[in-house]
Amino acid sequence: MQLTILGSGSAGNSAYLEAGQTRLLIDAGLSGRQIRHRLLSIGRTPEVLSGILVSHEHSDHIQGLTTLAAKLGIPVYCNRQTRLGIEAALGIQGQFRIFDTGAAFEVGEVAVETFSVPHDAADPVGFLVRTAGGNIGFVTDLGHATKLVLQRARPAHLLVLESNHDIEMLQNDFRRPWSLKQRILSRHGHLSNSAAAEALRELITAETRHVCLAHLSRDCNRPELALAAAQQCLQALGASHVRLGAASQESPHGTLQLG
Repeated sequence: MQLTILGSGSAGNSAYLEAGQTRLLIDAGLSGRQIRHRLLSIGRTPEVLSGILVSHEHSDHIQGLTTLAAKLGIPVYCNRQTRLGIEAALGIQGQFRIFDTGAAFEVGEVAVETFSVPHDAADPVGFLVRTAGGNIGFVTDLGHATKLVLQRARPAHLLVLESNHDIEMLQNDFRRPWSLKQRILSRHGHLSNSAAAEALRELITAETRHVCLAHLSRDCNRPELALAAAQQCLQALGASHVRLGAASQESPHGTLQLG
């Protein structure tokens, strides 16, 4: 199993997962052109994809579907409310594979478990993807880590977790109106660095191997701040077995492997 986060941040989110002959995108929030370019950088093309898992309908998670789903016909796995949001936002028809939130399903050689997350979208979900090489958890775009989220993501050997903003930087940002700051800070907004670190206290186990911090704000965060908060948590837990990194908006994160 290998995972490459092609890009993650407020301008677009997408990750490539390969397990045996099954090749998936988790979200397609970069442009179709950028997704192709970044896949080519790791020796892959969109045409090899088995499907695309979509967590919710916000543009930074779906904008690439115009090319990938509508033109290339790659199946899109999402729940019903997310499908409606995609169709309304992009005006496209695609090969949708609809699941109920909380359900599990299989795509090729992987099993996908879905769970609800608190975010200001129609019906947003997180994913736990089980493969022969290990489990990968995707927990981004959530205002707080509920007991359900912690329970469902804890089996992940490789965890992709939102660490969106530094609270002080967000509060001092003069470019964002107070209404937007309230949305980001709300219980249906985005995880701060400190909230992500608190979540890690509950998510890290003896089986956790990798943590990749994702969806970092370009203006209201810095990788060193997000990493420092998470590293402090890992040190307090004595979790020296866990490798920690942070995804970038501008380029693919180094490929991570399990198994």
